[in-house]
Amino acid sequence: MNSFSYDCSTRIEMGMDKALQLPQLLRSLQTGSSVLLVSDPGVIRAGLVAPIQTALEEAGFSVSLFASLSQNPRDTECLAGAAVFRDAAADMVVSIGGGSAMDTGKTIALCGPNGGTPADYADGRLPYDNIAPIICIPTTAGTGSEVTRSAVITESSSHRKMTLKHAALRPTLAVLDPALTFSVPPSVTAATGVDALVHAIEGYTCRVTNPISQALGARAMQKIVSALPAAYADGRNEAARYDMLEGSLLAGLCFGSADVAAVHCLAEALGGLYDTPHGVANSVFLPHVLRYNAAENKPMHARLARYMGFAGDSDGDELAVEKLIDGIEAFTDSLGIPKLKDLPGIRVEDFPKIVELSLRNGSTPSNVRTVTADDYLFILEQAYRS
Repeated sequence: MNSFSYDCSTRIEMGMDKALQLPQLLRSLQTGSSVLLVSDPGVIRAGLVAPIQTALEEAGFSVSLFASLSQNPRDTECLAGAAVFRDAAADMVVSIGGGSAMDTGKTIALCGPNGGTPADYADGRLPYDNIAPIICIPTTAGTGSEVTRSAVITESSSHRKMTLKHAALRPTLAVLDPALTFSVPPSVTAATGVDALVHAIEGYTCRVTNPISQALGARAMQKIVSALPAAYADGRNEAARYDMLEGSLLAGLCFGSADVAAVHCLAEALGGLYDTPHGVANSVFLPHVLRYNAAENKPMHARLARYMGFAGDSDGDELAVEKLIDGIEAFTDSLGIPKLKDLPGIRVEDFPKIVELSLRNGSTPSNVRTVTADDYLFILEQAYRS
């Protein structure tokens, strides 16, 4: 019998307008009185940060704002944020936004009090100690970073996607407010939603999964496949937005104590080279990695097809797997996700570099089927021809 461990120390608060209750929540946690808000310019322009900042200031908190970050956050940006953290004598980091803001906030909470670079921690040169309290308020339903132990940061000098991973990086508090997702445009809704779906699929299937992650992943798949088309069609559909935020949360809890796998390895390589939005990159590789993986594990992938409603209980495993691949392709097509060959900057001559970066990713060994350089190249070529 296999042994496993599951850990999530994050306090989770979910509900409409929960974000405006942040001052009371912080008081109950006794995390201090000086806040560094981390967000991105788009979220600020959407008007999502100002009400929270005002509520904090009216409650007596000292608030500083850092918003110099990219959609694929870079180590240089994290270090700039860490300097602001120190200059402000901040007690905690409150991240408001998608995965880029939350991963940047985690890294600032690590490097701000301790110094060093993100690479020092990702490569094991410095310990994950003395991390400032991290509070995450997601504005997209996708990343799950509000409950995970990881932050993915691009090393500017090499384009390497570094994964900082430690239980101490789990946020102290996650505040999930569906109202903050109403203004997310359809294309971002689609990409982040498929990202959450990949989290659930890879957290369920990876080699280091566990029964708790699989239970959470199965429920997340059901929620996301049902709710995403409705949220994509009508961003102010309150029920769909709530279900997507819940599905993303469940998916984060699924992979957060397991791992991701080959889809993410390829997607992170693409993001590092071309700054491709993470959810889009995941989408273009998902059906091709599923086909590759299912060749050696049809029963598991047939279960995925049934969870997502692409296959029925009466379908045999072989048929269910085919329905899974066809269903995922039709699903992403219906959401307007582009194909690999249509993404900006993609060049066939870069495929060896994409393969190299994917192989170096620490999640490659977690893929349910062993992946070699030749396998990654084959998947890339299949995705490019589709």
